[in-house]
Amino acid sequence: MKIDFANLQHQYQLYKEDIDANIQAVLNASNYIMGSEVKRLEEELQHFTGTKHAITCSSGTDALLLAMMALDIQPGDEVITTPFTFIATAETIAFLQAKPVFVDIEEASFNIDASKIEAAITDKTKAIMPVSLYGQPPDIDEINIIAKKHNLKVIIDGAQSFGSTYKGKTDSNLGDISTTSFFPAKPLGCYGDGGAVFTNNDEYAEKIKMMRVHGQSKRYHHKYIGMGGRLDTIQAAVLLAKLPHYLEEVKSRQGVAKKYNSLLKNQVLIPHVKEDRASVWAQYTIRVKNRGALQAKLKDEGIPTAVHYPMPLHLQECFQYLGLKEGGFPVAEKASKEVMSLPMNSFVTQHELEYIQATLFKVK
Repeated sequence: MKIDFANLQHQYQLYKEDIDANIQAVLNASNYIMGSEVKRLEEELQHFTGTKHAITCSSGTDALLLAMMALDIQPGDEVITTPFTFIATAETIAFLQAKPVFVDIEEASFNIDASKIEAAITDKTKAIMPVSLYGQPPDIDEINIIAKKHNLKVIIDGAQSFGSTYKGKTDSNLGDISTTSFFPAKPLGCYGDGGAVFTNNDEYAEKIKMMRVHGQSKRYHHKYIGMGGRLDTIQAAVLLAKLPHYLEEVKSRQGVAKKYNSLLKNQVLIPHVKEDRASVWAQYTIRVKNRGALQAKLKDEGIPTAVHYPMPLHLQECFQYLGLKEGGFPVAEKASKEVMSLPMNSFVTQHELEYIQATLFKVK
């Protein structure tokens, strides 16, 4: 058996007629930048999330940049975040010449440990940027209380969690500004790079809309320093075809995760999702002790795996200037040595799950 990790081709075949028709409509109109599909998608995203403003952009990374630019994060400012995430979270902070300040994660959820945030706040702290890792929102109530107490802003890095919920609210509504990614392998993905920024603040929304088009208030009149951060019309067309199926796919992903949990709970350390929230399961990530050997054996049996993430950010070469050392964030460091993601998508079959379970048991 050979199992597909993300199964994007199968998904395309399911929605092929609508996707092809939407792309062809863009080709026929030849309006490839900020075409009508972009505005339609933003309206659909607002409806889906319940947010007042959904502003699409060129990637999840640019969504983070736009969010911080809207909040006027300046060189020397500090932004608190997690060391256990994709590089873009802290990279964008550093790109703006602000300082990423790391706080360790929770053992069970892999998300930032809210109980440790307040100790990291200084007079230079301007924002907190938690990540909804693997598709599960963080402890946002606790984070918002801390932010309000210290007059800080909260940016949710929801690159992996579009459509997840926390106490009944979508994670696009949880911070002052929330972001997501439409990278192809994300739960809702386009066929290239793409992202979105969500906010209920009118001022932030107008600023973000201008900054994604080089800070323009009108053509060739630039109010802000911005970027070329627009979502391509073709990518909007793909997302418009896929969005109507998304809730059903999320339910399927949750069903796959539930089956994984049932099959694997006595074999390995399975993921933990807190009772007051729902994950969209961007990854199904277990913890193992002999990861390298296990991955090699699973690969031989046709089972792909991935490691999200093998090195926490504070130990990355690009962040050496922060002067952080191994041992500084022990929970994240331990997780980076043990996590392993198994195939996760809406279309993993019971037979495939049982094969994965049997193979894990055989080689563990």
